[in-house]
Amino acid sequence: MTEKSYATNVWTILGIGVVLMLFIFLLVGHHSSIPNRVRMDRAVLLGSGSSVAGRIKPIAQVNVASAETQREPVKSAAAAPPASRNGQQVYQSTCVACHDAGIAGAPKLGDKGQWAKHVAKGLDTLYASALNGVQGSAGAMPAKGGNPALSNAEVRAAVDYMVARSK
Repeated sequence: MTEKSYATNVWTILGIGVVLMLFIFLLVGHHSSIPNRVRMDRAVLLGSGSSVAGRIKPIAQVNVASAETQREPVKSAAAAPPASRNGQQVYQSTCVACHDAGIAGAPKLGDKGQWAKHVAKGLDTLYASALNGVQGSAGAMPAKGGNPALSNAEVRAAVDYMVARSK
């Protein structure tokens, strides 16, 4: 019984070996013509008379004007100062972010109790705090409400608007 099993195993291993050898033989035979095909494709490229530089040149080129070219002087137009906005417009564009919801201790617009403490200090103090920023116990207000593009007059107008709406 063991001799029969041994013989079966040997024939199985030989059969698998023969199948693998046949597969490798067919694979090599199939791919043996690839170098000839590559050589033929290269011959077409090289036979067309194109040089290596011509085949690898970029698709587009950028020409940069030399420093010697004369340019027309740029006409500087005086930028007109932006039209001054009123207090309500400044409030709607900048201040509303904190003063509408009371973020970081900012007094809410229309809340007379919160604004009474600030108005009691005087308008000059309110203007200075709005223009330069202030660090309070509940949070901080950046200078000009975080919008450095605002003019001092626009900031004062926004303070006047908020104080008038909160009296």
